[in-house]
Amino acid sequence: MSWKDTVKKWTSNTAIDDKLLGQLKDLTNNEKELEDSFYKNLSFGTGGMRGILGPGTNRMNIYTIRKAVEGLSEYIEENAANARERGVVIAYDSRYMSQEFAVEAARVLGAHNIRAYVFESLRPTPLLSFSVRYLHAAAGIMITASHNPPEYNGFKVYNEDGGQVSLNEAAAIIDKVNQIEDELAVEAAEQADLENNGLLEWIGEKVDHAYLQALKTIQVQENTDNDLTIVFTPLHGTAHDLVLQGLEQVGFDKVHVVEEQAKPDPEFSTVSSPNPEEHQAFEMAIELGGQVDADILIGTDPDADRLGVAVKNGNDSYQVLTGNQLGTLLLDYRLSHMEEDERKNGQLIKTIVTTEMGRAVASSYGVNTMDTLTGFKFIGEKIKQFETTNEQFLFGYEESYGYLIGPFVRDKDAVQAAVAASEMANHWKKQGKTLLEALDTLYEKHGHYLEGMKSLTLKGKDGEEKIANIMADIRENPFPSLGGLQVRSVEDYQSSIRNLLTEDVREDIILPKENVMKFILEDGSWVCFRPSGTEPKIKSYFGVKTDSAEASEKQLSKIQQDVQQRMDKITG
Repeated sequence: MSWKDTVKKWTSNTAIDDKLLGQLKDLTNNEKELEDSFYKNLSFGTGGMRGILGPGTNRMNIYTIRKAVEGLSEYIEENAANARERGVVIAYDSRYMSQEFAVEAARVLGAHNIRAYVFESLRPTPLLSFSVRYLHAAAGIMITASHNPPEYNGFKVYNEDGGQVSLNEAAAIIDKVNQIEDELAVEAAEQADLENNGLLEWIGEKVDHAYLQALKTIQVQENTDNDLTIVFTPLHGTAHDLVLQGLEQVGFDKVHVVEEQAKPDPEFSTVSSPNPEEHQAFEMAIELGGQVDADILIGTDPDADRLGVAVKNGNDSYQVLTGNQLGTLLLDYRLSHMEEDERKNGQLIKTIVTTEMGRAVASSYGVNTMDTLTGFKFIGEKIKQFETTNEQFLFGYEESYGYLIGPFVRDKDAVQAAVAASEMANHWKKQGKTLLEALDTLYEKHGHYLEGMKSLTLKGKDGEEKIANIMADIRENPFPSLGGLQVRSVEDYQSSIRNLLTEDVREDIILPKENVMKFILEDGSWVCFRPSGTEPKIKSYFGVKTDSAEASEKQLSKIQQDVQQRMDKITG
């Protein structure tokens, strides 16, 4: 069926949602936008789907949600024991249509006689992960588009372990979804009927309390003599209540909230991007921090799985830490407060684009480091595997501001990280140091690691083709050198081959296949290229290490310039 035929199918359907029908009629004079809305089905990837809100098969709407949940329902009926009785937990964030999509998901599950546990109000992603485990559910659904722009929403699927579905699970669910020919024909039960017969149960406070009790277990030290002043912004998202309660229960009482950003707002009206990776998101927190003389500023993204932190520098202002810096500080703080027996068989888990400084810190405490592909789902999978081995999860992080401390959650958790970072800042304040000064101590010990990331956004059908062309060119014509340094090895994660150029040796990469290319240079510096799985972007990651901050900055700049020239040449 052509995209024009699909448009006709939608417009001729007498039962279609009135709001979507009106939006569809508004698109009739914009053929390019109409084609983009219908030329393909919204991609259901390895963790779920994410897209622009609106009518069409390539958009987020009640029908694409129903289709996804129909596929999930069929999958868990066949693969999860007692799926109907155990049910599925559903949570949602502050975005447009989030609550409506959560109810639509429950209605489709109900048509299969599968119980749905739905939070009565918005909740963070890590709480959804915790809830699946706490309620012994068969699966979980999170309605969120994380830190994407306001016009986006998304749908993430979690397995019975509370982690994002594995590649094999995702493939089986995707197969079920793709077998559904007509998204407009998916059956959805009536909400009132489901509530009356117990197939839709509203949940909240009891699960919150259980999570907060578990949160106490990540505390390393008693926060006695607490004199830390904290500024917190949830960036119009879901973290407000749980972060404040988590901080209070471990003794932090000097917490100032950025009131303009405290309430949920699907427009994220005070920031250009609700992403704590972007320094502009901290502007209001920095202003309030100056007013109250805060020691630390903490900010969470809308679904509260990512945490950004800013701390005082020597110029009476605040510096936002990178995800690599904060993760390394948290790792060192936690390992330094463990006895040797507690670290026995311990594992740090990080992604292939996360700083190598974590490996150096972990090694100094006798802790091994495991690498995974990009995405916290792979970290969650490793934790699950540890339940049947003699290994112990000690910490997990990725460069994109995601951290996990206690494995009672199986995804990155900004609530945990907010509490842990505040405890760590309080510890160093007692020692007369800021977090930046503590970081400098680590650099002096392990070397001056420096990372960077460049992102190229290419939207729409043409953008997809350009991203594919970039990856194909890099794969077919690999860099011989970067920044004046010879390439020592090329890692192609799509073919699972590591080519050691200086030794003329080929090795297998024991990780799942993914469209990623990584180049390791003769001094250990590295560059990695990967298309984003959730946004129309291709990302370039960089890592260097030298004996000084200045030398690292210079080396990073040279490598980035070479990569930019190549990107410009490919894209024209």
